[in-house]
Amino acid sequence: MKQPGDTEQSTIGADGGPILAHPLRVGSMLLQVLGFTGYGLWMLLGLALAMGIYSPGRGDALVPLTLGGALISFGLVAACLRTRWTPTWHGWRIVESQLPTREALIALATFLPMLAVAGLARGNDAFWATRLAGAALALCSLATLILTTRGDILDRAPNVDSRMAAQLPLSRVVSATYAGGLWLWVCVTGQDGGGLFGGTLSWVVGLLLLGLLRGLVEGMRWQTLLARFPGPRARLELQPRRYLAAALAYAVPSTALLLTSFSEGRVFLSVVAAASCTLGLCIELSLYDGALPTIPPSR
Repeated sequence: MKQPGDTEQSTIGADGGPILAHPLRVGSMLLQVLGFTGYGLWMLLGLALAMGIYSPGRGDALVPLTLGGALISFGLVAACLRTRWTPTWHGWRIVESQLPTREALIALATFLPMLAVAGLARGNDAFWATRLAGAALALCSLATLILTTRGDILDRAPNVDSRMAAQLPLSRVVSATYAGGLWLWVCVTGQDGGGLFGGTLSWVVGLLLLGLLRGLVEGMRWQTLLARFPGPRARLELQPRRYLAAALAYAVPSTALLLTSFSEGRVFLSVVAAASCTLGLCIELSLYDGALPTIPPSR
């Protein structure tokens, strides 16, 4: 149903016209992308702490912990304010209902190991309790990414079949790892920790491989989606906004990552890569999300 003030609908014409991203959907998707990016950042940080390979500096883990919490909290605060972009947080209407949904409880539970890691971050990262808290943070973040995905998508697209639904958790985890890794790289470069995990080259190669993996996963998701629509698919596949999203999500971050090996502006380039990826994922996922409600029911 069209809301007052809406200027654009997400429809697919009978001739296979382009999928248009509704302005409200783009805003809502941006908050979702920020949210799962925060959990992806926590997951990678917790994994690094559990393996004992993160920066040994006292309190260095507090910066990515705070950044991840801020990214997650944007959607939570928007739901508390009952904004048009996100009236609910994982299905929980915070103002109207006192009881959170199962997905919201899972997401909130991840803050417990985060607080444990924050409390232990001032000590030695090799301490067994710090490593245990890091492992708990990584596992809880992974569980949140997987268990909240299906509920989020089924609320918006009841026509999603089992095959498409099975692809969603993998897509969410890979996207969160890719985007979260870029933001963790921002924290590492800002703290002069470029020598972690084998140095800058290892970071660049790892993030480029994550970007390639995400491109493959999302390509399969789009092919599965487009196979549900009858008629010619050229106009659906060749949307200008999809090219823009791909450029922002992959081309710009890859170029910035490669330039970090030759330039002194490593912090600036890492911020450009992370911000461009976030915007690109927002555009791409809003287009995909806009097409889901219009797919014909499976027979």
